[in-house]
Amino acid sequence: MLGPEGAVLIAAHIIGAVITGAAAVWVQQFGERTRPERVPLLAALVTGAVWCVAIASLGAAHPAVELAASARNLALLMLLYRLFAADGRAQSVRPVRPLLVTLVALELVQPAWLAVFSVGSGNLTAMASLAPEMAAVLHMLTAIGALLLLHNLYLGASPAGQHLLRWSVAALTALYAYDLNLYAIAYFASGEPGLLVGLRGLVFAGAATGLAIAANTATATLEFRPSRAVTFHTISLLVIGSYLALMVLVTKLIGAVGGDMVRTSQIVFLVAASLAAIIWLPSKSFRGWAKVKLVKHLFQHRYDYREEWLRFTRTIGRGTDNDAASLAERSVKALADITESPAGLLLTPNEQAELELTARWCWPTLEVPALAGDYLLSGNLERHGTIVALDETRAGIDRCGELAHIPQWLTEAEDVWALVPLIHFERLVGVIVLARPRIERQLDWEDFDLLKVVGQQLASYLAEQAGQEALMEASRFDEFNRRMAFVMHDIKNLASQLSLLAANAERHAENPAFRADMLVTLRNSSDKLAALLARLGRYSQGAMHEPEPLNLAALAARLAERFRAVHPVALTRDEPVWVMADAEALEQALTHLVQNAIDASDPAAPVYLDVTSDGLIGQIAVIDAGCGMSPEFIRTGLFKPFVSSKYGGFGIGAYEAREVIKAMGGRVTVESREGIGTRFAVILPVPDAVRMFATGENSLSQTSEVA
Repeated sequence: MLGPEGAVLIAAHIIGAVITGAAAVWVQQFGERTRPERVPLLAALVTGAVWCVAIASLGAAHPAVELAASARNLALLMLLYRLFAADGRAQSVRPVRPLLVTLVALELVQPAWLAVFSVGSGNLTAMASLAPEMAAVLHMLTAIGALLLLHNLYLGASPAGQHLLRWSVAALTALYAYDLNLYAIAYFASGEPGLLVGLRGLVFAGAATGLAIAANTATATLEFRPSRAVTFHTISLLVIGSYLALMVLVTKLIGAVGGDMVRTSQIVFLVAASLAAIIWLPSKSFRGWAKVKLVKHLFQHRYDYREEWLRFTRTIGRGTDNDAASLAERSVKALADITESPAGLLLTPNEQAELELTARWCWPTLEVPALAGDYLLSGNLERHGTIVALDETRAGIDRCGELAHIPQWLTEAEDVWALVPLIHFERLVGVIVLARPRIERQLDWEDFDLLKVVGQQLASYLAEQAGQEALMEASRFDEFNRRMAFVMHDIKNLASQLSLLAANAERHAENPAFRADMLVTLRNSSDKLAALLARLGRYSQGAMHEPEPLNLAALAARLAERFRAVHPVALTRDEPVWVMADAEALEQALTHLVQNAIDASDPAAPVYLDVTSDGLIGQIAVIDAGCGMSPEFIRTGLFKPFVSSKYGGFGIGAYEAREVIKAMGGRVTVESREGIGTRFAVILPVPDAVRMFATGENSLSQTSEVA
């Protein structure tokens, strides 16, 4: 009948045989076939499974088991030799080759050595009793030599090589360390401990699992990182177990010392130790101290959060001297530094919630379209706040419905790594596009958590800057209005003086011909000044005439005729195109655009006016072949008040033209290339479209009233 140790031996080695065989099948099916250690690994797993089966069926002392063990050990040594080649150091294995040869020789000698000593006849009878001790010594020498090779293999590898070797080295180290301790105990105790011998099957099964994991690069990069909760609970159990073991040990020592009060002393000590544990272990101060120590010494995060925060603060808070980057560029850099990304972009939503490029950092080569992302993408990022890993997007993984809205230029650019939304009070302030780090890796939970927090902080900074710019702009508008009030006052006085001069000249001029010319000149000047005064007064009150049908072609012809004396202005098409607009305000806006085109063109280069319609909208385009504008200026300066590319310019004309046309229900688009030219397009609704829209609104309102 089997005893407990025999039952453990059989069960452990049956389990070991199953797990090792499964590991061999896994390596055969999924292991990388180009790895140099593949063949010896399969040989080690197969011979290991045979060895487990032999022990479970024949017992640990059978000679066949020793032969199976030698075959397994030889395969493991060959695997160890090939791991040097897998690390790219086949030439540097020469210094350790003598040790490998010695270990192989020991494994080959052991079966014959033990067979001779186990005969037990003649002069060998006395030496046969030394066979177990000699076997233990030989096994210890093999384990020590293998551990030395593993030490040399791991420490001599490059950081990337250590990353791939760690599972194999850990598995073999655990296996040989267990054998070293087992045979050391067997040597000093003059006999193998039955329980440790019985557990060898499970130990080899664990080593086989580690070796199977290392057979594929995708699984070799796996890391065992228990959560804090699991770690804290495990440490707590170890502390409690150690405390109880210490209590038992002290109690035994008290009993060993003896005396009349042994029993009483033991009871008093146990009560005192239990009370101390009850008071000490659950206390907040102890738990807080233990948590700090564990986090400080046991956990190794990807990021040093203190250093990351200091670097982030230095980047964002850098001085605003003339050479310093803008806050938008510093925001991109601050976020890219966290993930060691070499470059990045900042995309911000426009008035239509479409994403446009606002800032670049160290990424001049990436082609970004004018419309970097539509409103569906910005809406999805605003709702979910999800950090998008572009590698997952390219693989077809959809987290929160963003897959359908990622633009093609992002997925086609292999260097684009991640999109980080910047959310401020549930509003999307911008999106930072990160370039792929130089060291290839995947985003994990720690990246997502840190990038999300930093993104919220950056969003608050950018929103605050936008608010400050709006206040400054309002302040400058207020100053502009005050100055215009003074100008209006001066113009009014001038108009009054001219009117008076005209009245006096009418009464006192003696030369009829001179009087007539003077009157015409003065009357014209007075009318122009009065018209200018009325226009300025109307702008200050924000008044505008109701849009009326207007022929764009006729307006374009008038503009061409007006400017023809100072610069060539040509009308490309003259078919009537009717739109709804305020004639005076539209003429003023177009006059500004034409004047800008003339200023940007050579004296002999004509400016073209192109009038078209598609039935729903009418369009007049102002086209020049001048110096053009950069994309950055179009995005950040063209329609920004008080920003001008002309010397002495107010920088308010383009802004005013756009606002006037927007008030009519139209819009302004611009296309420009530096060195090629610019095309401004003013788009307005046609009368039929306006009436159709108004009819639809009235029908909806009547339906709602009836309902």
